[in-house]
Amino acid sequence: MKRLGRFINAFEEMFLAVLLGTMTVVTFGQVVARYVFHSGWLAALEFTTILFGWLVMFGISYGVRIGTHLGVDVFVRMFPKPVFRACALFGVFASILYAVILLYADWLRDLFGFHTHGGAIDYWQRMYQIGIGLEDLKLPEPIMKFIGFQADTLPRWLAYIMLPLGLALFALRSVQAGWMIITGERETMIASHEGEDLVAEVKILKE
Repeated sequence: MKRLGRFINAFEEMFLAVLLGTMTVVTFGQVVARYVFHSGWLAALEFTTILFGWLVMFGISYGVRIGTHLGVDVFVRMFPKPVFRACALFGVFASILYAVILLYADWLRDLFGFHTHGGAIDYWQRMYQIGIGLEDLKLPEPIMKFIGFQADTLPRWLAYIMLPLGLALFALRSVQAGWMIITGERETMIASHEGEDLVAEVKILKE
């Protein structure tokens, strides 16, 4: 299990690095092509926009894993440790609930009668069933036919697959963070420690 965990962690970091590096290379190449050769790639903007979306959706769960999401903890750190831990676990519960609602909101209607419908899974399924393509992004025609894409451009469902995947990963990492809080391996889901910083500043000023 430890080897699998290390592999997944390394894959996450590599995947994010590839996304960021690809965005950088494509954007820089567009600048050179436009101002030096008066040309460019028509689908560059759409491609980098999709990659940025992937970076954000995938990065949410990665931020939970390494604890880099920012938050204000001055108030909750004033509570006794049991209350502080309960607040931290409530934050975990809220994060999981947020991810589950965005993934599939129909259960709120079925259980509580709320007027909710759809979610990331439903939206992705609709894109898959409709089969419409992106605006400009496409591969050479022989490759498109070889991999079975009939549209002129790459299908939207392929670009939007990160929406449900990212939310599912976020929920999974939130559950993992909650377990680590219960076992005492970490304090909260966030990385900021404003309370401690303010106390340290006050001590310095008094000295």
